[in-house]
Amino acid sequence: MGKLLCDSSTVAEAFQNSSSPWKDQKSTPPSPPPPPPTTALDAIQAVDLVDQWDSVHGLEDQQRRHLQRLHAKGVLWKHPQDGSSASVVFRLSHGGEVSSDGNCLFTASQKAMGLAEAEVVEEDEARGEDARELRRRTVRRFMEDFGSAKAEEKERIEEAIKHMYAPDLKSGWGIHVVQEVKLLADKQDRLSLDSAIDELVQLGMQREMAAESIYKERCVPVNDGPSWAKYMSISGSSDDEYDIITLQYTEEGLLTVDENREGHAAAFGDDIAIECLATEFKREIYVVQAHGADAMVDEENCVFFLPHRPRSQICELPFFLFMKGTGWCGAGADHYEPLIAHPSSYVSQEKVAMMQSSSSDSFLGDKESFIA
Repeated sequence: MGKLLCDSSTVAEAFQNSSSPWKDQKSTPPSPPPPPPTTALDAIQAVDLVDQWDSVHGLEDQQRRHLQRLHAKGVLWKHPQDGSSASVVFRLSHGGEVSSDGNCLFTASQKAMGLAEAEVVEEDEARGEDARELRRRTVRRFMEDFGSAKAEEKERIEEAIKHMYAPDLKSGWGIHVVQEVKLLADKQDRLSLDSAIDELVQLGMQREMAAESIYKERCVPVNDGPSWAKYMSISGSSDDEYDIITLQYTEEGLLTVDENREGHAAAFGDDIAIECLATEFKREIYVVQAHGADAMVDEENCVFFLPHRPRSQICELPFFLFMKGTGWCGAGADHYEPLIAHPSSYVSQEKVAMMQSSSSDSFLGDKESFIA
């Protein structure tokens, strides 16, 4: 994993070369250029980027202050596979809101990477790459890598999938207030499913209990690699093959059944999907998670960087996504937004605190989250 560092003294010189500095592995990295003179325009742009966090909705004061300080400091990234490459300092600004339609991981990633139409045509042979196409590429990448994985790794991946989407309801209540089970209903089977549920209701069973029974009996559980691929393919459009059924449980038993009758629910991107995105584009992805006061952390520790490394060689600069963390579960939020990373400076590593992340090559391998 690349090194990502934060320090208030990092902004020293303008980053002169926008191309990837590690592509020529044999070349000697150039000496840092002298710092350019500060201009009034530079100062105005810096103020504008900091002030931009003032307009981001849903942030508490402590989150906003920390993110503004983070922008002023910059974050230093070092290519993990090329020790001779120059370091890059990024200043992170909010990339704007994206629709909360369940496709936010892919929409935000598209914006954060700056995928232009010209790049899309080149990569996808004249096919426009919207968030749904990015989702399809993610699923294809997963199936290729999952298919070539060893049996031990497949087992580890499927254990993670079960934990997220088919949890053991006999445990986990010390962490979660509500646990969800995801099922996939074939769109062509919805009428027959409804008829079967109605038959049980006519026999005196409560509607939600009848729905739970039929859906668990006849729908596809999300508990292995192939079913994860079917689940993650769902974008909430009429073209989807399946509808997502969500059973919610408390420790006392069934809470609700979300039957998703309109078929608009999309599969929310998870850590596996992010790693597949990173692999597809050969670049690291850092999720910047900002927690509020309900997370019971102090202001200095309220922003975390969660790294995701590709399973392949890293050939491009990383990109960054933003999540507003929820404190009650301490495990993330329900919405991704893009961060725009502005390469700005070369710095001396002696001026920053070092951070080395895991080098695991497996899905959901050990990752180190750290505080900005």
